[in-house]
Amino acid sequence: MANKVTLKEIAREVGLSPSSVSLVLNNRPCRISEENRKRIKEVAAREHYVPNQIARSLVMRESRTLGLIVPNIESRFFASLARNLEACCRKKGYGLFITNSGGVPEGDLDLLHQLVTRGVDGVFLVVGDEISDDRALRDEIGRTPIPVVMVDRAIEGLACDKVMFDHELGGYMATKHLLEQGHTRIACIVNARRSNTGRKRLVGYERALREAGVAVDARLEFESDYYINSAYEAAEGVLATDATAVFASSDNIALGLLKRLHESGKRVPSDYSVVSYDNSAADVLFEPALTAIEQNAGELSEHALKLMMRNLAGEATKPIEEILQPKLVVKDSVAKLG
Repeated sequence: MANKVTLKEIAREVGLSPSSVSLVLNNRPCRISEENRKRIKEVAAREHYVPNQIARSLVMRESRTLGLIVPNIESRFFASLARNLEACCRKKGYGLFITNSGGVPEGDLDLLHQLVTRGVDGVFLVVGDEISDDRALRDEIGRTPIPVVMVDRAIEGLACDKVMFDHELGGYMATKHLLEQGHTRIACIVNARRSNTGRKRLVGYERALREAGVAVDARLEFESDYYINSAYEAAEGVLATDATAVFASSDNIALGLLKRLHESGKRVPSDYSVVSYDNSAADVLFEPALTAIEQNAGELSEHALKLMMRNLAGEATKPIEEILQPKLVVKDSVAKLG
């Protein structure tokens, strides 16, 4: 393995000071002739000079790195979010540390502290639990010396930038689509116990039923975490009802449902119509393709990074909350009744 060339070695060869060489290679303003600039860059290119990012960070007081905390990196939606956000950051010249909290406030707290102590310039946070009032996490976010942007999920009443899709509207749109296809016995599998996003999707589901004159039936509402195994267990309850359709409030929940339906010999959409949420399972080998409410991870990433750049540039005067609009993507998993 070849030895790394240093600034001092380049400076010695071109006959200038290391500080002058550093200014040129970091594109900083300096009074150095064009001829010397050219010589410095030629030597650096020839010797394959690689800047010492740690040393640069100490001088510039920025690391050009950001952190992302997600509850479950195995979730197709969060994996898509991480991939899109990393690509957006890279275009801006930033690296992204991607971490997994396990969906608990203690994990969020620990990872936030770790990322700050490792010198990242800012943190994107998808909280694992939006409902429990974890004072330690609130306090840590409040005193963190770097910007925190909450993405997809948010702790209410916390003064920091937030960006998410309109979860209530998404639940409403999913249920309204099933109603428009003639379904009135519509089950809902939702994470409403530990997630404000789930609660909002449930509110949208119930609002669509009421608007259509369909009574809300608590016996058709089933609780599930955002994990396939949890949804698989909740689907057992669906099979015991007279439902003809199911609103599955995440793609992981939909996949757990589909697994249980398949084992029971039930088919989609002939036995059960299904609308999923996220539209991140488009590449799953499943027929028919799932109709879903789409939360575009690329759009979410772009807005989150825009808020972060605003903070890093010192342009933030007060916290902003951006609400993005989901959309219904109609595929083949819903049958028309009547």
